This record gives sequence, structure tokens and C-alpha cells, in this order.
Amino acid sequence: MLTHNLLFSICCLLGCAAEFYVIDDRIGLGREFDGIGGLSGGGATSRLLVNYEEPYRSHILDFLFKPNFGASLHILKVEIGGDAQTTDGTEPSHMHSKGEGNFFLGYEWWLMKEAKKRNPNIKLIGLPWAFPGWVGEGTQWPYFFPNVTADYVVSWIYGAKQHHNLDIDYIGIWNERKYDPVYIKLCVLKYSLYSVHYPGTKTVKEALLTEKKLWSSEDYSTFNDDIGAGCWARILNQNYVNGRMTSTISWNLIASYYKNLSFGGDGLMTADEPWSGHYVVESPIWMTAHTTQFTQPGWFYLQTVGNLTHGGSYVALTDRKGNLTIVIQTMVGVLKPHFSSKAHLTDLQVWYSKLDFKTKNDTLFQRSSPIKVYNGSFTLKLDVDEVYTITTVNTGQKGAYPEPPKSQPFPKNYSDDFTIDNPPFSEAPFFADQTGVFEYFRNSTDNGSHAFTLRQVVTERPVTWARDAYQTISIIGDYSWTDLSVSCDVLIETPVTGGVFLAARVDQGGESVREAKGVFYWISANGTYKVTNDIGGRRVLAEGLSGTREGVWYTLTLRVKGYFATGMLNGYPLWKNAVVLEPKNGWAALGTLSFEYAQFDNFKVNAE
Repeated sequence: MLTHNLLFSICCLLGCAAEFYVIDDRIGLGREFDGIGGLSGGGATSRLLVNYEEPYRSHILDFLFKPNFGASLHILKVEIGGDAQTTDGTEPSHMHSKGEGNFFLGYEWWLMKEAKKRNPNIKLIGLPWAFPGWVGEGTQWPYFFPNVTADYVVSWIYGAKQHHNLDIDYIGIWNERKYDPVYIKLCVLKYSLYSVHYPGTKTVKEALLTEKKLWSSEDYSTFNDDIGAGCWARILNQNYVNGRMTSTISWNLIASYYKNLSFGGDGLMTADEPWSGHYVVESPIWMTAHTTQFTQPGWFYLQTVGNLTHGGSYVALTDRKGNLTIVIQTMVGVLKPHFSSKAHLTDLQVWYSKLDFKTKNDTLFQRSSPIKVYNGSFTLKLDVDEVYTITTVNTGQKGAYPEPPKSQPFPKNYSDDFTIDNPPFSEAPFFADQTGVFEYFRNSTDNGSHAFTLRQVVTERPVTWARDAYQTISIIGDYSWTDLSVSCDVLIETPVTGGVFLAARVDQGGESVREAKGVFYWISANGTYKVTNDIGGRRVLAEGLSGTREGVWYTLTLRVKGYFATGMLNGYPLWKNAVVLEPKNGWAALGTLSFEYAQFDNFKVNAE
């Protein structure tokens, strides 16, 4: 039962016209609010976050998850890694091979625990985009053997609980692909809700008739500038107003991946420079806070919510204990209307944001003077591109930390010998896998200089979601690099057909990785080398005999300057002056000829 009847008459005046809007709980309540969330994955969108040093990493996490501080998210959705490219990189599976589970690979476990540490009530969701190859048993379809797929997903849920004490609240089926009813039954899943990606704030009639929960379980996918912030503010209101969706989840959570990958600069905030410590709390964080800091899952929308006649929208929610929160957004051109309201309340807290597209002098999540309610009414003036939260909740805060370090490019001189006995994460800093999975490896057969290495561990093509390359590749560095020298010790593990490469000026990753161009220096176990202008090996710049074979460590050095490239093997020139007309710039990279084991050590890059 409500402790107050909340009766509001809202008058919107535009010129001489007057529009009235009523917010009233006496006709009953609307749907239960399920929360606002962010999505880490689909894929590798949080890759660089783990490499931030403290205190900056904790500061970033606080802006995302800490209640009454920043975005204060209610939901965290993560990818169940499948060893395959799923938009901006690959995320490792917990089972590279059948029967061999490792629940400490990747960073999603860590991220869920950090979110729970800050908000014990945060809801957790897991969703697979891709699956290891063995799940499909040689096919590109995970439902030919639904019992195998079901066991695989359920093992992830059990692993979350057993190894990390994480309770997974919801599990998706297969991202943006068809589902299989047999698989669902085997997983003991039930249709607790219907969700859709990028609904455009609309819901089909048939879904509404089911009376089940309706979510926008992936939405936004927009640059996190002010235009994106305005888009996000509209979505958060209108997904319910137009589509009766009670949860909206942002893809992605945080732009923490190389910005020249697919959808660079999306997310609620930016943290793509762990080498400098620089991050940016972008305006979408504060658009989120207008809802999340003044509502909680379990509150209810009022039935009297809607769109403003001249643009914008309003929602109202209550905890059924007397608290009320109204969120109003005018991102589509409302010109100075007045809102007058009547209620059985004494005063209301006000939080305000203004996106100023002309001067760029935004006002973001500013606490305004409380509105005094006289004789059951108050008046509020609105302008274009604003968000107001009017609420009885008085715990909201705009969190802040000292300014992070200034932005710096990736170091021109960088090296890594991968020597770390107990790495906190399975992936080496700054390497962003685009096909395959590269992990720290303890080489028990080598007690000398290569006891600790980086190893590519995916040995069969996954059940893919995006267009993985046929070769494995991990990129690193600055996309603007032109002239550079890169070297690495390499070990081919596969006889005859095995091979590895070192590359510079790699110009594509993400879903376009198969089309990547650059300078690729390959050596093979059959005793040959090749230099190509693309990852697929279609354009050959040089080739010949190298004498290389499996099981032997070699040092590859690739130098690219202007239009010419030179390669060395163990310090001696193997080929030189290969003509490189394009691309002009790109990342450094390493990888393998196919899905095969191979090791890398003593990586070095020097850019001019």
C-alpha cells in the first residue's frame, strides 16, 4: 500500500498553448522496474580496464557500480567467452577443450566480483556469443548436440558459484541467433522474460499480450559524446513509455578497447589508456544517474507516464512506501514549458543536466535547490536538451575523484618478457586478441630463458559469431604507428604445417579482422618464410627458404620504414626492401598460421 496518493497535474505551456499531464497512482500501478545495466562483452570491450594501475582502476569501477556515486548500475551483463571474435576481440572460454575447465581465464569473473563488491544487490547476467569448437563437434551450430551445449553453459553457472561465489541471476541463450527448445529444456531454463536488442523503444503487440517482463537487453551502441548522452537519456525513458520495457542495458559498459576497433568510443565512459592512467567520465554516466540513483529494482512505474506533446518524455516511479521519482527529458526540442504539480508532499529534491551543443559547456547531474511545495503544487521551467529528476529520495550524490593523469599515446618503446609466476589475469597487458586466445604460459619443459611465455591456445575453429580470421592474431600498440621495429622470440609447436608471424601496420581488427592488411612476416615449420601484405596471405611481397622447423626458438625482427620493410631471423637479414605501398599505419601484432599451439617471448617494439 502507498502511504500517499500521488496526484499530479502537469501543465506544459508552449506559446499560448497549454498541455496537461496527470501523474496519478489511484488508478493502479504499471510494471515493476527491473533496473538499468551495462554490458561487458560482445566482445572484449573491457579488455584494457584490467591493466589500469590503482587507484585509477578502482576509481573507474566506482563510477560504474558504486551506489549514489556515478552510474550506480543495477545490472551487469557479461559475455560467456567462447574463444572467438565477437565484435572488438575474443574472450576466452572457461573450457577450451572438452572436460578441461578453468574458471580463472579472462576478466569477466573479476569484473562481476568488483561490481558485487560495490553493490551486493547488483543483478548478474551471462550470455554466450560464441562457443569453443568442440561444443559444435565440427559444425558451426551449437544445437546439433544440445546436451553438450547445455552442459557447457551450466558448467559456467556452477563455476561462477563454486570458484567465485557469484550467483548468476539470468542466462541468455545465444546472442542474436535462433534458439533451440530442446537445449532450453536441457538447461532447465524458463522464459522468465522476453528481451530484444535495439528495439527502437517499441514492443510488438504479441509480446505485450504475454504479460511477461519485457527488457531491452542490449541497447544504445552509440558514441559516448553529448549526442550519445542525449540518445541514452531518451532511451531510458521511452523504452518504458513506448514499449513498456522495464530494463535497459547499454552496449557497451565501458569503452576500454583500442579506439580504432569496431564501435570505438561507445560505452558509458572511456578508459582506453591503461599505460597512462587516463580515463574520461563521459556524459552518459550522468544521464544514467538521473534514473539509477533515485530508483531501485522492485519499484513500480506509475501508469500515468508518457511523451510530451512537443517532444520529450516523462516517467514516474514509486517504491510503494511513499517515495516518488519523476524523470523528465527534453532531448527533442521542448521550448520552455512550465510544469506545475500538485501532491501530498512538502518538498522535492531536484537534479539537473543540460547538454549544450553550441558552447559545449554542459551542466551534468547538478543538484539544484529543492522545490518547495505550496498548497500542493510546484512549478518547474524546462528548456531544450535537459534532464530533470524530481524526487523524494535524498541520497543522490555526484561522485568525484582527483583528475586522472593526462592522456598519453602508447609508449613508443615497449617490451614484455611475460615472466610472471602468478599472473592476476590470463592475458598479457595491452595485447588484444582478435582471433584465437593468447595466454600466459608456464613452460615446464624449459628451465632456462623461455620458462615463461605467451601461448596461443585455441586449436580448432570455434563456433563463431563474427567473421574470425583463419589465422590467430593479437594486436598491440598505437594505430597511428608508421615506422617501427618489432621483434619477438617465437616457437612453432606444430610439425610441417605449423607457422607463426610478426606484423606491423595492421589496419583492421574486430569484425573486419579477416580483411586486415599490414606487413606480415611468417615463418613455417616446413623451412620456409613468406612476407605478405595481408593476414590472408593473398598478396605476397617476398618468400623463400628459412630453415625453420617446429620445437626451436627463433628471434624474428621486422623493420618498416616508409615504403620498405626488412626482416631478420636470429639477428641476420633474411629478406629486405620489400615494397609496402599500404597501409600507411596500424598496430603491431603477432599470431599463428592456423588454430594451433605456438609460443612467444621477449616481445619488443620501437616506434619512431
